[in-house]
Amino acid sequence: MQRKRMPAAERRAVIAAVATEVFAQRGYDGASIDEIARRAGVSAPVVYDHFASKQDLYERLVERTRDELLTVWREHLFSDEPAAVRIPRAIAAWAGYVEEHRDAGRMYFRDASALPEPVRAFHLDIHAQGRVALGAILGREAGAANIAGPGDEALELAAEIMRAGLGGLAIFWAEHPHIARERIVTAAVNVLWVGFERVSARRA
Repeated sequence: MQRKRMPAAERRAVIAAVATEVFAQRGYDGASIDEIARRAGVSAPVVYDHFASKQDLYERLVERTRDELLTVWREHLFSDEPAAVRIPRAIAAWAGYVEEHRDAGRMYFRDASALPEPVRAFHLDIHAQGRVALGAILGREAGAANIAGPGDEALELAAEIMRAGLGGLAIFWAEHPHIARERIVTAAVNVLWVGFERVSARRA
C-alpha cells in the first residue's frame, strides 16, 4: 500500500519542530541538516526544499520565536484593565509560552556570543528588534516615561532589563525544569513589575 504523501506545509512544520529540538540540544555548530532530516523522517534534500541552508533554517526559527513572544505581550498588555492586572498576567503568559516551547526558548534566549558570524549578528539583531518592540509596548503604560529617566532611550533601557532578565530566567528554568511555573511567575513579577509599578506611579 502506497504511503500518503504528507502536505508540504505539514512537512515543513515537522522539520521546523525537529530542528528546534536539535538546535536546542546541540547548539548551532553541533546541529546538522543530516541529523535534522533523519529525525524528521525525510532526506536532507527535502529539508533544503523548504529551507535554503542551515543558517536560513536557524534564522527562521529564531524569528518565529521572537514574533510569538511579542504576540504574547501584545495580547495580554493591550486592554483597558489596570496595569496591576495586565502586567502580571502577561508575565504569566510568557512563562506559559516558555514552558510549552522549552526548546524554542533555549534557542532564542541562549547567549549569542558563541555563534559564528553572520548568525551571531542576526541573532543579536533579532533581540534588538524585540527590545525596541517591547519598549514601544511598555511605552503605552501610564507613567512609563519615568522608568529610566528622560531621553529617547529610556524605554529601550527598561525593555532591555525586562528582556535580559526574563531571558536569563528562561535559561535558568531550562536547567532546573523541576521548578513550578507559579514560582517562576512569582519571582519575575516581584523583581520586574514591582519596580515598574513604583516608578510609573510617580506620574507627571
